[in-house]
Amino acid sequence: MILSCPNCDRQLELPKKIVENVRGLAAEKTTSIKCPKCGGVIVLNAGMIVPPAAKKIGKGKPEESQRWIVTPPPPPDISWLKDGRYEGKAAIEDIPIALILIQEGPAREQVIHTLEGLGYKAELVESADAAIEKIQFVDYACIVLHSQYGANGVNTNEFHKRMCAMSMSKRRFIFYILIGKEFRTFYNLQALAYSANLVVNDEEVPFFNTILRKAIPEYEELFGPIMEELRYHGR
Repeated sequence: MILSCPNCDRQLELPKKIVENVRGLAAEKTTSIKCPKCGGVIVLNAGMIVPPAAKKIGKGKPEESQRWIVTPPPPPDISWLKDGRYEGKAAIEDIPIALILIQEGPAREQVIHTLEGLGYKAELVESADAAIEKIQFVDYACIVLHSQYGANGVNTNEFHKRMCAMSMSKRRFIFYILIGKEFRTFYNLQALAYSANLVVNDEEVPFFNTILRKAIPEYEELFGPIMEELRYHGR
């Protein structure tokens, strides 16, 4: 089975047993594997496995040696982003503090301006180590991390590793955003692979305001009722 890793775009050949396990998953179920090339997480479901067309040899039966191919869903169409056609409204309640881990520059200023305009109190830290210490004592509602902040890529970023290891009782209340050249804006499968709520490519940071006006209401619509129920039960 040939698989293209959504993290590094390199092609991998997976064992037949893994293919059979994925094909046997229920429609709503997923499983994940780690890319042996880059270490990134690859999320798979049964709908991503596409059988090859049968190839006949002369007048005989179709070949049985052809490979099954994994076809990850394509990144979403974001052509509307530059046109500013999205008119949704972001409703933010009881979400006072956002932690921003981005190098100084225009991108950081854009993120701060957008978050403060949406009602967040933006907070900066001196280093990733300082941020790791802060998240132990402060309940942030939003965290924005650039993959190059204190690291050479998200897979080697110590703060990101800490976010991935965070207990779900705390993590579920944080809207976690990753920014970097390796990400494809609004590509939910990639966000899931990195345990984030949203991924944004560097080139789309100038449209960060429009991006959050779409992403935050969708997030609250999906998870709001669940989190309220968990709060009611003290979880």
